[in-house]
Amino acid sequence: MQRKTSGLLLGLVCLALAVSCDSKAVFDEYKSVPSKWHKDSVASFNFKAPDTTQNYNLYVNLRNTNDYKFSNLFLIVELNYPNGKAIKDTLEYKMAAPNGALLGTGFSDIKENKLWLRGFKDTFKFNEAGDYTVNIQHAMRNNGEVNGVEELEGITDIGFRVEQAQ
Repeated sequence: MQRKTSGLLLGLVCLALAVSCDSKAVFDEYKSVPSKWHKDSVASFNFKAPDTTQNYNLYVNLRNTNDYKFSNLFLIVELNYPNGKAIKDTLEYKMAAPNGALLGTGFSDIKENKLWLRGFKDTFKFNEAGDYTVNIQHAMRNNGEVNGVEELEGITDIGFRVEQAQ
């Protein structure tokens, strides 16, 4: 019985490793959020430009729990180039279906969302070699309120991902 359990456990570990291997990922990193994501807290990701002749897709990755109470998410995302140029966008993402069910993948109460940043219409090209920085912060507001949500509940991890385009 113990031998069968050990074999099953080894098989599950091998399966998890095989599924987690991803040949398209050039950069993939997460930052954990404390119990609440403060509006002034910025998740920063630093990376070297991959091959400047290839095309890429850029994503913001989020993990959230059932404590996330909004149907959408507003983010301020800033992409800083090696030469000092910066592009800053305010982006809105849909986080729940019309029936209130959270979108994303996952079997438990934690959902993972892979949100487009660049590449969905036209692929992105790193036209400068060197170090890039991506800064991400939330810009959520309650309906009818001027001030933003001070501490956003339900987000557990913020990530940034670069994939080679197909």
